[in-house]
Amino acid sequence: MTNFVKPNTGKDYPEMGKEAVEYALADANMPYDVVQQAVCGYVSGDSCCGQRVLYQIGMTGIPIYNVNNNCATGSTALYMAKQLVEGGLCDCAMAVGFEKMAPGPLVNGKFEDRANPIDKHLKIVDEIAGIQKGPIAPQFFGNAALEYMKKYGATELHLAKIAAKNHRHGSKNPRAQIRKACSVEEILNSRRIHGPLTKLECCPTSDGAAAAVLMSEKAVIKYGLKEKAIEIIGMELATDTSDVFKEKSMMKVIGYDMTAMAAKRLFEKTGVSPKEIDVVELHDCFASNEMITYEGLQLCGEGEAGKFIDAEDNTFGGKVVVNPSGGLIAKGHPLGATGLAQCAELVWQLRGEAGERQVPFAKIGLQHNLGIGGAVVVAIYRKGFQYNTHNIVPTNERSEDIRSKL
Repeated sequence: MTNFVKPNTGKDYPEMGKEAVEYALADANMPYDVVQQAVCGYVSGDSCCGQRVLYQIGMTGIPIYNVNNNCATGSTALYMAKQLVEGGLCDCAMAVGFEKMAPGPLVNGKFEDRANPIDKHLKIVDEIAGIQKGPIAPQFFGNAALEYMKKYGATELHLAKIAAKNHRHGSKNPRAQIRKACSVEEILNSRRIHGPLTKLECCPTSDGAAAAVLMSEKAVIKYGLKEKAIEIIGMELATDTSDVFKEKSMMKVIGYDMTAMAAKRLFEKTGVSPKEIDVVELHDCFASNEMITYEGLQLCGEGEAGKFIDAEDNTFGGKVVVNPSGGLIAKGHPLGATGLAQCAELVWQLRGEAGERQVPFAKIGLQHNLGIGGAVVVAIYRKGFQYNTHNIVPTNERSEDIRSKL
């Protein structure tokens, strides 16, 4: 991944994308010619931005797909690339995500002559809490926080503790947009945005890019990459169920149900227990989403997020380290790049290459990337070729050598 920076303070998207792709190819020690298919993710941009990025690296005539799945775009590109390899359609695929964002709060529904893609979600928000003036995203997640707090007794202090943790982690990440540790008091006293959310509990808009090379097991062996290989042992992409529009719940509107559904499928298919997860990159667009998502990912029991936070079981020395990168709150959130940046962080953690923020003895990592409207990707990673704790059976019944590798 590139450094994540404040919008319009760095490079244009072609240069950012090129930088990330070159990093990924150099890491794999291979030329672009080896890549057989590529999936490019971005939210803001015209058609064929993926070609604009990749043509700088090489014009080899390969299939290039351009995808947009809101804030889950980067992980959706990764998911598609994984399917191409796992399905036996190619032995080497690339996923790249990039974003050049406008300064200020995220704006949805920029086209005035057509339906807003989240208009039905907005209707539920209006029915539950009434839509207020100002940015809409904090209203989604601020109102969801209020619902969770009322239901389970969590407090604003818990949100501040999450944000303080992520700012602390981010201060040790040289690629993070915000590298300043903040105290709980500073976070609580920062400007109120919506409901219980303060400015320092919200992710910033960002520019940046990230990329990954995915290979079949056969190709990993062929190119001598066994020592570097990180395996995606399971990955689930889920979307909203009809309950989002039947039940008046802000937690459902922001994707709790689809997160829980994807996580449940993933743990069942891989045989991995939530208790075995060492490190998590979780979509903390707002501190409230991290708090609510602990349960969806089965990192704690129902209603136990406050207890989980107070015990510091979400950081170094606890049960699992969540967002050692600083998460979206500190690292930044360039929409199309976020999911692939999570992938990069987990790869570095599982290789033992994360420097000051290294999670000791990390063996299994979990990724969670969410987009309202909606889509969520949840994935489990482990070091390839070294661990055989679980008997993972490929779901498509193809031979072992086409299971997806990073």
